[in-house]
Amino acid sequence: MTRTPLAPVPGAPVPLRAPRVHRVLRTLTVASCLPYLSLKFAWIAGSRIGIPDGSVLLEHRGLIAVANSVTVLMDGTVIVLALLLTQAWGRRVPAWLLATPMWIAGGLLAPIMVGFPVQLLTRAVTGAEPHRGGDKPFLDEWVFGVVYTGFIVQGLALGTLFVLYARERWSHVWRGRIWDLPSAATGRTLKVTAVAAAVLALFPAAMHLLWACGATAGLSATRIEQRTADFYVLEGINALFVAVAVAGALLLAFRPVPAVPLKTPLAMAWLGSGAVGCWGIWLLIAAGLPGAEDGERASGLMALTYAVGMIVGLLVITGTASFVRRRGA
Repeated sequence: MTRTPLAPVPGAPVPLRAPRVHRVLRTLTVASCLPYLSLKFAWIAGSRIGIPDGSVLLEHRGLIAVANSVTVLMDGTVIVLALLLTQAWGRRVPAWLLATPMWIAGGLLAPIMVGFPVQLLTRAVTGAEPHRGGDKPFLDEWVFGVVYTGFIVQGLALGTLFVLYARERWSHVWRGRIWDLPSAATGRTLKVTAVAAAVLALFPAAMHLLWACGATAGLSATRIEQRTADFYVLEGINALFVAVAVAGALLLAFRPVPAVPLKTPLAMAWLGSGAVGCWGIWLLIAAGLPGAEDGERASGLMALTYAVGMIVGLLVITGTASFVRRRGA
């Protein structure tokens, strides 16, 4: 059976100019990064735009400056990815060097793309306030609207660019239905990681569901006091992404539903593992940062939930990567 190579064939003609739709999506991606980057550069320079008096962001300026610098680099990477996905030289980039930052970007953006609209809808229907009256101020409300809207546009535009790119370079990987795969295509690594992820996922899924339903077990004192409708929505979405990641891995590894297109479990495993794994890492790092008072720190159970979620995401993407390598060999 002839397989499509993972890299362009030497000497094959490569378009010198990206198609119009690619250029539009690239421009949209870059433009959607500008509000966030502008705010971050302003804050690094000492501006207080969007930061109210008494904000916790004013209490640890050095630490916040470092965090802002890191997030500037992260959002700058989105611009680099948009260029890579639309330039001829991008076809020569090794698969892992492109897939890794795309997995991270997709994982961090996906819960925001789902969660923020649901939070807005919940507020509109229930009349709930985004913050409790006695909460310490964090940022002006308009900042969240500007930043999260930009993130949603980034996710849609960059995600579409990646799908178009991947369809040209790796479409053979997800062609057909899962039952059409030969038994050897899944491999031992995928099955072992899928089962391990499914078992471990029970813990973070249960904790997120409990918190979404109003339980306070394992939450820090500050988190309990500051819970709003937004918190419950976010925890429900966290549980959803854990389920999506594990379901995608199990569908891919054991093929229980023969008629499912192969691209469906691949997309579920890719996005689900990114959301669970990357947010697990991010929240675990945030939980370990110095400066917070005892009641504001993430509890041990919260940190454990983030850590296990991180492991689940890494297990799922490891198995998925093993499958993709077998399909692309």
